[in-house]
Amino acid sequence: MKKLIFTGLTAAVLFSSCSSQKTESAGTEQTAEMTQVQQEAQTFLDQYSKTYQDLYTKSAEAEWASNTKIVEGDSTNAVATRRANEAFAAFTGSAENINTAKAMLEKKDQLTPLQVKQYEAILYAGANNPQIIPEVVKARIKAETEQTEKLYGFDYRIYQKSVSTNDIDNILKSENDLKKRLDAWQASKAVGPGLKTGLLNLRDLRNKTVQSLGYDDYFTYQASDYGMTRAEMMDLMKQINQELRPLYRELHTYARYELAKKYGVKEVPDYLPAHWLPNRWGQDWSSMVDVKGIDLDAALKPKGPEWIVKQGERFYTSLGFPSLPQTFYEKSSLYPLPPNAGYKKNNHASAWHMDLDKDVRSLMSVEPNSEWYETSHHELGHIYYYMTYTNPDVPVLLRVGANRAYHEAIGSLMGLAAMQKPFLTELNLIDKDTQTDDVQSLLKEALNYVVFIPFSSGVMSEWENDFYANNLPADQLNKRWWELKKKYQGIVPPTERGENYLDPATKTHINDDAAQYYDYAMSYVILFQLHDHIAKEILKQDPHATNYYGKKEVGNFLRDIMYPGASADWRQMLKDKTGEELSARAMVAYFQPLMDYLKEQNKGRKYTL
Repeated sequence: MKKLIFTGLTAAVLFSSCSSQKTESAGTEQTAEMTQVQQEAQTFLDQYSKTYQDLYTKSAEAEWASNTKIVEGDSTNAVATRRANEAFAAFTGSAENINTAKAMLEKKDQLTPLQVKQYEAILYAGANNPQIIPEVVKARIKAETEQTEKLYGFDYRIYQKSVSTNDIDNILKSENDLKKRLDAWQASKAVGPGLKTGLLNLRDLRNKTVQSLGYDDYFTYQASDYGMTRAEMMDLMKQINQELRPLYRELHTYARYELAKKYGVKEVPDYLPAHWLPNRWGQDWSSMVDVKGIDLDAALKPKGPEWIVKQGERFYTSLGFPSLPQTFYEKSSLYPLPPNAGYKKNNHASAWHMDLDKDVRSLMSVEPNSEWYETSHHELGHIYYYMTYTNPDVPVLLRVGANRAYHEAIGSLMGLAAMQKPFLTELNLIDKDTQTDDVQSLLKEALNYVVFIPFSSGVMSEWENDFYANNLPADQLNKRWWELKKKYQGIVPPTERGENYLDPATKTHINDDAAQYYDYAMSYVILFQLHDHIAKEILKQDPHATNYYGKKEVGNFLRDIMYPGASADWRQMLKDKTGEELSARAMVAYFQPLMDYLKEQNKGRKYTL
């Protein structure tokens, strides 16, 4: 699972894109038809947008440098990032801008719907940077920058040897020796303790920042971007969890018995030891299963990492999207650093919209394997979303996803589509005559998508809700994490994990993308709703065996969703496009054929969830 990075930039508007020139001309053309109040409102919006774009760009450039070149002991990038983010915060959070937005919204019945949405976006951005408490905002930005450097500059070591996070992931995917697995898993958690003081400080600063404009806490603030209260968001997460719980229970039982067999453990444990799983957080178990006839890693290895990124681009252009700008390849950081680079970079895949116009970039560490193949398609989904809502019909401040989950849903949808057999056959990554086991393919997908739900909607969302809204005590951070891991995922630590550890902080989002991991859970639900509609209504194909490639009508359907950015209402968009409200129905239906198989496999086995 890969995510766009929400650096020091305001969460509400990170995905923003604009060309101020186009926007101003669009505004001028409308002037003749506007009332005096609307003209006054538009004049302010045009000025605000221009300054916003300039400061956003400087902030993004500084953040990019901080994430792509981390030199131990050198604070040059960190200082530059802090300054750029402080300037951005001072503008978006200025009392004058906030008060103007509030005053305009008191006359909202006299404004156009588009103007109302923009003023609401200004207020939302301001709430994260209010200059009524400038010292708190400055302190938060400094703390965020330092936390990022600590997290990504960390030297992971196994047996005294420095390793990358990619190395650790590879061990957890392939190693059968439980001792070696445990050593790798423990190495992956070593960064946690050093992040504790910073994270507790950030909680305090993030909460204080938004409380000054009337939000109860930072989690409440983030959820409000969906037009939802904190309680409504948590209720929705519980609903998604419950809808998928029966299938997850079968997968959990299956995994316990299969992994015990694999590792030669005679007594099957009631809960899964964390180091048994092929992922550091137990959020994706798909590499447990190899589908006979499909060996993507072997097929991709000789093609090299550059081919993977280029093939991702070909996938989108086949749907009718434009080619990526040349600057994408010139300015992105797409591949692992050479061992002698002398500096580190953030290895977490992300997509960036740098100047709110044509400069789009991705930060990845692509290697020629199936995981990075899927991830590349996902990240390019974000890039093409940026490019599509960078258009003169969408005002600057509304050039974001219909909601944050839509951005993830589009990326994940393309990741799913790129992994389906008919498409892989067309690319000659699988021989067209190869017989594959459809149930095993579905099982592999479920160990990715379904397994992720209790982690995202349960563990991550509840822990951060407790952390920010319920002021989880500092001496219970790790304890609560493992309580939630056991409750939702049925996963337990391999050894005692007291409060001298901070295992949740080893997850990047807890530090630099806080209180919004429910975006992912929602995105998977939306992804399957969109895929279900595309397969059945547009392609007239089985949702388990689609080929989007070259289908311009699929591109048109997606472009209609992406084009308006946040100027369209996300709930209405989903209803109009799929005919239903947000629901896990399509996701449950997609994996229904797997239930019978799993129940058969699990006959006579002990269920513990």
